[in-house]
Amino acid sequence: MLTETDVTILAIESSCDETSVAVVKNGNTVLSNVVASQIKSHMRFGGVVPEVASRHHVEQITQIVEAALHEAQVTFDAIDAVAVTHGPGLVGSLLIGVSAAKALAFAHQKPLIPVNHMAGHIYANQLVTPMRYPLLSLVVSGGHTELVYMEKDGSFDIIGETRDDAAGEAYDKIGRILGLPYPGGKKMDEMAHEGKETMHFPRAMIKEDNYDFSFSGLKSSVINTVHNARQKGDDINPYDLAASFQASVVEVLVHKTLRAAKEKNIKQLLLAGGVAANRGLRETLSAKMALELPEVEVIIPPLSLCGDNAAMIGAAAYTEYRQKHFAGYDLNAHPGLVLGE
Repeated sequence: MLTETDVTILAIESSCDETSVAVVKNGNTVLSNVVASQIKSHMRFGGVVPEVASRHHVEQITQIVEAALHEAQVTFDAIDAVAVTHGPGLVGSLLIGVSAAKALAFAHQKPLIPVNHMAGHIYANQLVTPMRYPLLSLVVSGGHTELVYMEKDGSFDIIGETRDDAAGEAYDKIGRILGLPYPGGKKMDEMAHEGKETMHFPRAMIKEDNYDFSFSGLKSSVINTVHNARQKGDDINPYDLAASFQASVVEVLVHKTLRAAKEKNIKQLLLAGGVAANRGLRETLSAKMALELPEVEVIIPPLSLCGDNAAMIGAAAYTEYRQKHFAGYDLNAHPGLVLGE
């Protein structure tokens, strides 16, 4: 019988448009992490189509489970628990993963662990280095922008969040205006490094006495700039536009994160979520922290762990396993699940 410090978890992630299964040992060692992306299927629609995503999950989930076990060179005899993302996300996509996890847990008589998708993004950093508390995590993705304070393992306090569009959502919408293929965020980041900040866009809520964010005004300002130029027949350098847009997003994110880090007396600052792959954000946050808070360790996951993947779910599930936070077979998908619930 494995001890509590020697726990192997099979984890499933299907909250959006990636079907992923991983085998993770002790919350920090990845034995396998298989990800099947659906980007090419959704690209022609300019965004994720929920029904299409769900159908892909149905087609792929069994094969991905088998591939993850094969890559990890283990059988279910070596698995101590089955973990799954049960929210937030697309309800149809979540249901495929939850149903598969319940079936596997029942068939092999393993504990079932529900995991919050955003907690998974945070714990992806545990696969890089041990997490030390108290810490602060900037979680930036297509659907979420949050500052999360963690006093101890498994404790989440959202001290700031977006009041409208998430940063990643704004990136994709601006990318669409520029005619970039979905997802536009990565290409926008690349273009920003080839352009110059020649346009000034708003830095919403940067001076307000809170840690909240707002990107809808910025998005509208950029879109209006593009539309006005087109109506007048003026040319806009898309690379300069991308650089100007990114400068606004990054400045607000870094400014508020830095202020929170100073006030919370933390040991670590973590970057998490899909937009954690953004080169401009990674470089600016690291540089500013090194300059103003050199005593705080900055942890940024590798690009492979920034997007949705099951390894991060397995890392977060280890904490839930130790705290015996198990679910019954009535576990359901919770598309609007809030971190800490």
